[in-house]
Amino acid sequence: MASNPRQDQDFIRPVRRVLVGVLVTTLVLTFLVWRIDSPRVEQFRMAVIDRVVPSFDWAMRPVARAVAMAENFRSYARIIEQNQELRRELQQMRAWREAALQLEQRNAQLLDLNQVRLDPQLTHVTGVVMADSGSPFRKSVLLNVGARDGVQDGWAVMDGLGLAGRIAGVGNRTSRVVLLNDTTSALPVVIQPSGQRAMLVGDTSAFPLMEFIESPDEVRPGDRVISSDDGGVFPAGLLVGEVVQTRDRRLRVRIAADYGRLEFLRVLRSQPRERITDTGGLVAPLRSLGDLVDEDVAEDADLAPDPVPDPAPELPGDG
Repeated sequence: MASNPRQDQDFIRPVRRVLVGVLVTTLVLTFLVWRIDSPRVEQFRMAVIDRVVPSFDWAMRPVARAVAMAENFRSYARIIEQNQELRRELQQMRAWREAALQLEQRNAQLLDLNQVRLDPQLTHVTGVVMADSGSPFRKSVLLNVGARDGVQDGWAVMDGLGLAGRIAGVGNRTSRVVLLNDTTSALPVVIQPSGQRAMLVGDTSAFPLMEFIESPDEVRPGDRVISSDDGGVFPAGLLVGEVVQTRDRRLRVRIAADYGRLEFLRVLRSQPRERITDTGGLVAPLRSLGDLVDEDVAEDADLAPDPVPDPAPELPGDG
């Protein structure tokens, strides 16, 4: 038997009205009980809370967990923000650390430049390395000093540790430095303590080759190598490096200059050496061979003994 929708509606409406009225009345009474300020009502409220609230723990657990999850999410968001902030600060600290290391390196190089002991006759001008114009086949750098600073071709160039190269090309404001390991570099050197002379020839490697050694058997790895004034190109006594021996038993030089950190270079103003052209007062002037022969003959005649006269012969009848 099919139910009549209209009869169902007529039955639901009164029930809904009764439920709504009961709910409203309950809420109003609850509000009034919670708002009345009386000791007896307060005891009643506490009794109701003690009776009802513990039985609602199961209903409060999801709410408590949701609140805890919300707090954890907020804490996680704060941790992410703090982490990002710490990363930014760490990046800034790395930049400051790099700047501090560069300043420390520059300070050490400048101190080394001031502590190097050179010939007092050698003056210098210090320049900053502008660019590395080298290649796999050429090893050179550019300095920010040139002809306006009095720089000339062929002058020796040093860093804070040792000889780095020579000037090869001078402009008004810049100059080019050919390093010792360039293929066009050939430097006469002296090996200490043996005093052997050799030629340091660049081959684009980190350890230039030594050739034309007078007595290779007297050279040992670790010997000190300094520049020689042979040919009048470089001043004598500038530190070049130390001797090393490679696997092929060839003698090379570990350059004292730090080519990986060339920032400041010092150009030595080489003064031309004084040439002695006269023979001096203690040396006799040159004379012709004929004059020397005549003098030798005269000296031999002076040193010869005087001839002794022969005795007179006896005549008969003398007596």
